[in-house]
Amino acid sequence: MLTHLCTSCSKRQIIFPTQFTAVTASEQGPVATFDCWCGAEQSAPLGWAAAEPRKRVLAA
Repeated sequence: MLTHLCTSCSKRQIIFPTQFTAVTASEQGPVATFDCWCGAEQSAPLGWAAAEPRKRVLAA
């Protein structure tokens, strides 16, 4: 889920994964293409960050 400012209706909308029509790779990371609630096709970077490894404590 992400928020996006639509270039067509100028509203900030919550975009759900079910609205995605495509996800493509770019040099900056994945970019989602989706339909805004107004019906306009939009795209936005997903901005995923690499996950940090979990720290584990081992008991002896």
